[in-house]
Amino acid sequence: MVSWTVSRGRIMGPAPFFVVGIVNVTLDSFYDGGICPTPAQAVEHGRTLAEQGALILDIGGESTRPFAEPVTVAEELERTVPVVRELAALMPHVALSVDTTKAAVATACLEAGASIINDVSAGALDPELMDVVCQYAPGYVLMHSQGTPGTMQIAPHYDNVLDELCAFFEAKLEFLVRSGLPENRIVLDPGIGFGKTLAHNLEILRHITRFHAFGRPLFLGISNKSLWGQLLGRTGSERNAATLAATALLYERGVRIHRVHEVCCAHDALMVAHTLA
Repeated sequence: MVSWTVSRGRIMGPAPFFVVGIVNVTLDSFYDGGICPTPAQAVEHGRTLAEQGALILDIGGESTRPFAEPVTVAEELERTVPVVRELAALMPHVALSVDTTKAAVATACLEAGASIINDVSAGALDPELMDVVCQYAPGYVLMHSQGTPGTMQIAPHYDNVLDELCAFFEAKLEFLVRSGLPENRIVLDPGIGFGKTLAHNLEILRHITRFHAFGRPLFLGISNKSLWGQLLGRTGSERNAATLAATALLYERGVRIHRVHEVCCAHDALMVAHTLA
């Protein structure tokens, strides 16, 4: 079972797992860019994902796919804040996460009703984001990446990827707790596809149980990612079977928070995995 304390002391769970539905308010996200180009369409998509079993919705206004172009703070605010405000009013039982690396976006979205910040940079792109996180004490996804979205897939290298990720989590957890963020707000994401080759990604997934040593829930985003295309030769629209197989296997290895595009399928796969465990 998994529990996660998010903004204002709200406790998610305990539950066997959390499905995090992806709501991209972008034109260039790798899998579903363009399906929700307006806030109204994003709100409707979020409602659908919640009906399919998502207890958390992760709203993003800037693509973090490899080689993505950055967007301005103003544009990201325009994309995300209305979606957060509307979904918070419509579905208070669903926790809203915001996928951002910007302090100003995080602040505005938390004020609008978000309760989780999903930061792919771990504060490296905007150091003021750590001040916001410690002030508001939301749920926080601490993710590892090497480089920025624009550079991360240019020859990523590790001497030992597992050792380096463990050292990163140890240092960042200590820093965040020392800075005032309660540990029960933090979940860990190894950042599959963020500055990692296929070999690095598979090594992490094979040994995912190593990260349980930190005592925090694991949050994983593997939905339809390019590693399945590299492994199987499948295009983005053909990777759902691989995503579901890995999701079920990783649940068995203790991963309890799964960020996915296809919520209904993932929810069913996790229910089967939980029932047979």
